[in-house]
Amino acid sequence: MVSSQAQTVAEYLEALPEERRKVVAAVRKVVKKHLPTGYVERMEFGMIGYGIPLERYPHTYNKQPLSYIALAAQKNYYALYLMCLYSDDTRTKWFADAFKKAGKKLDMGKSCVRFKRLDDLPMDVIAQAVASVTPEEYIAIYESVKRK
Repeated sequence: MVSSQAQTVAEYLEALPEERRKVVAAVRKVVKKHLPTGYVERMEFGMIGYGIPLERYPHTYNKQPLSYIALAAQKNYYALYLMCLYSDDTRTKWFADAFKKAGKKLDMGKSCVRFKRLDDLPMDVIAQAVASVTPEEYIAIYESVKRK
């Protein structure tokens, strides 16, 4: 995985070649537009991240803000990490079905959606996934998984 040393999102974007910056900026715009109130954008683990600040929820296993979404330009592809899909089989199935219905091929791990071009993503589906879990719901999901 390519990890940036950028301290801010602006630095991260500025360091990308123009074409890659355009792709990341377009996905970022959709994420920010549909992100429920309470999540905060910041650099995390060398990529753009959106999560619940420690001031709001300090009980994470790694003492880092609770990560909800991350976006990165990797060496050979882009990655959109949708943690809201990670532990919810129903939401994951919906997401895969929506990709198929949109005529797009889904390349996904547990939470990582890999894509090579902006056109590989059905942006309305991404928007729905981003908007689908409030911070309160996400904390409840995290705590239920953490107890197992």
